[in-house]
Amino acid sequence: MRTFVIGDIHGGLKGLLQVLNKLEITEEDKLIFVGDYVDGWSESAQVISFLINLSAKINCVFIKGNHDVWCENWLKDESDVNSAWYMHGGAEIIASYEGVSKEEKNQHYQFFQKMPLYYLDNENRLFLHAGFTSMHGVDKETYTHKFCTDRTLWEMALVMDKKIDLNHQMYPKRLRHYKEIYIGHTPTINYGEIKPMNAVNVWNVDTGAAFTGKITALNVKTKAFFQSDNLPELYPNEKGRNT
Repeated sequence: MRTFVIGDIHGGLKGLLQVLNKLEITEEDKLIFVGDYVDGWSESAQVISFLINLSAKINCVFIKGNHDVWCENWLKDESDVNSAWYMHGGAEIIASYEGVSKEEKNQHYQFFQKMPLYYLDNENRLFLHAGFTSMHGVDKETYTHKFCTDRTLWEMALVMDKKIDLNHQMYPKRLRHYKEIYIGHTPTINYGEIKPMNAVNVWNVDTGAAFTGKITALNVKTKAFFQSDNLPELYPNEKGRNT
């Protein structure tokens, strides 16, 4: 069985299809998505419909991201439109739901409702959207919204000396709990990198699909990765979140 972790999608169904075709997935494989399926490109509703259908055929884990929380809230009450969200991808989501039936919208809402905030596999590898702050691990996190929004975990990993051993007294307690940690949320293109990045035992697979980058799938065992084209090339008449 192969396990792939897939980074932020942000409404880019065309890019997602490119990546999945490259993986040549079988029913034996497992796909772990680290969130932010929506907001950005024009096919947010279509991405969710596709993922629901995919999960009926393939073993999938769908972790909730911060943009998914905003979409979930809107699907619950369409009259409640957060102005900041509307300006940063919400408008494109609402447009993508034009013509979608009330029944299908409810199906999408239930899909978001069931998403976990993190996933821990049987090899002690942690998957979540953003990060966590508790030195005692995710199950002791007081502020669970951090799973969707925290950037300090990645920032800490970036500045660490990779030569520090896991058992060194200076190694952050946050990181000692897990063999590996996989995240999205903070685009690697912010650091001038178009590929997934690794710092100590943390892997970042958000390669900037919301902006000028790609969607990425990473084999968690071999670390081989597969990418879509740059999203602006797939949606040439759109801006995504490039405002």
